[in-house]
Amino acid sequence: MTVRTRTVGWSAALTAVLALTVVLSAGVGPVSIPAPTVAKILLSADPSPLAFERAISRTNRLIVLNIRLPRIVLAALVGFALATAGVVMQGFFRNPMADPSIVGVSSGAAVGAVATIVLPFAFPFGLELQGAAFVTAVLTAFGVYLIATRDGRTPTATLLLAGVAVQTFLGAVISLLLLHSGQSLRRVVYWLMGHLGGTTWGDVRAIAVVLPPLFVLLLVYARDLNVLLLGEEDAHALGIDVERTKRVLLAASSVVTAAAVAVTGVIGFVGLIVPHAMRLVVGPDHRVLLPTSALAGASFLVATDTLARSGAAEVPVGIVTAALGAPFFLYLLRSREVTGL
Repeated sequence: MTVRTRTVGWSAALTAVLALTVVLSAGVGPVSIPAPTVAKILLSADPSPLAFERAISRTNRLIVLNIRLPRIVLAALVGFALATAGVVMQGFFRNPMADPSIVGVSSGAAVGAVATIVLPFAFPFGLELQGAAFVTAVLTAFGVYLIATRDGRTPTATLLLAGVAVQTFLGAVISLLLLHSGQSLRRVVYWLMGHLGGTTWGDVRAIAVVLPPLFVLLLVYARDLNVLLLGEEDAHALGIDVERTKRVLLAASSVVTAAAVAVTGVIGFVGLIVPHAMRLVVGPDHRVLLPTSALAGASFLVATDTLARSGAAEVPVGIVTAALGAPFFLYLLRSREVTGL
């Protein structure tokens, strides 16, 4: 079976899973809506010819399209983004423990968001919380890259260590801001937990503008990422511009992660667990692994957010992903071991 056939087949199957997950999720809430009705609403069909049921349909349509669907679409896009970045980072570092925040992107976004909430002054250029989080996340990734680069070369080991050091420093900055958060503490902690509450179509547009072109760019570099797994010297011998490829992969994955974290806060384990699970299913070829992991990540976050909001009291989705992701990761360690790259 060719790579193209495998990619199309798995992508079609996972797209169907995502569509089913979206329909089921849109029906869950204080007002339960049957899946066939949700499907008809999403397809813009009139569920019933009767006047009374049309009134119910209008209410259901408002609930599905204006309240639940923005949150579901954002969950799908964020899951898509985090899983994509996770695949790239694990391949980039040739380390199965790597995740999207490994170069400090999440910590950088957290500093920008917390500073916006806590400090009494506004960021320049009228940046709101999401804009400040995105800018500080990208600047952090760029700073880590500059720290690790010497004479035009960026050793991955140095980049990894620089990322860990910067994350530790930014963690201290966040802790200092928390000490002076006062009445803003609840809002800060809620953001740091990762959440999808209060989502609007504006939040969806913010990430939808960034994600598609960068995902296509990463797909173009999927073959080069495969070659990098052989080692930088072998990759160079096979005609890959190693440093340029590393810059593109790092920049694109960092911006994708920054866009996701800026709109939802820090949601862990999606970019770590989903690539592992899909690697066990489809293998290590990034031409197949990248699109399948992205689609699986979208379904995973939609499903976990549905769990987060289906109880008596809504729980931040970051808590649910951690509660599900950590045991699953330990299961992989114990039963099959974490797959190498």
